[in-house]
Amino acid sequence: MSFYEFNSVDRFTVGTVGEVGARVFLLQVVQGPRRLTLKVEKQQIAVLATYLTRAIEDMGRPKHLPDDLDLVLSPDDGIDFIAGSLSVSIDEEAGMVQVLVEEVGEDIDGDTATITVTREQAAAFAIRATRLVEAGRPPCPLCGFPLGPEGHDCPRTNGHRAPQT
Repeated sequence: MSFYEFNSVDRFTVGTVGEVGARVFLLQVVQGPRRLTLKVEKQQIAVLATYLTRAIEDMGRPKHLPDDLDLVLSPDDGIDFIAGSLSVSIDEEAGMVQVLVEEVGEDIDGDTATITVTREQAAAFAIRATRLVEAGRPPCPLCGFPLGPEGHDCPRTNGHRAPQT
């Protein structure tokens, strides 16, 4: 079990590795020489971005947003752990957002990370995350599952016809 704590981060970002339809989403935090890279699900990122957007709107307009949001990856890098649950707490007075990430799995002693960021960093993260999620495959108008270039066998049609893209 490891506990990671980041209080004054240099970079809080999200990115992907791989082609659309087979992408892996990564959440990354960098503080000085320390770096933590977590594998997350696309849906987790979508929900986190939506929540952060709403929370930041309540905190007032952020100042200058960071624009250096690229993932920092090298061939030797690995994923530190796979995110299971994400939770957020807001300190409106201080203008800070805290994200708690707990490792997926049944082991209650899994890895956890506490990441405290400014509202500007949270806003930049939410914008980038929304763009990444929307850049994926479009959803089927009937079932909501992602459409591939050839359509898909929609469960709502019992396989009789594939929705058109």
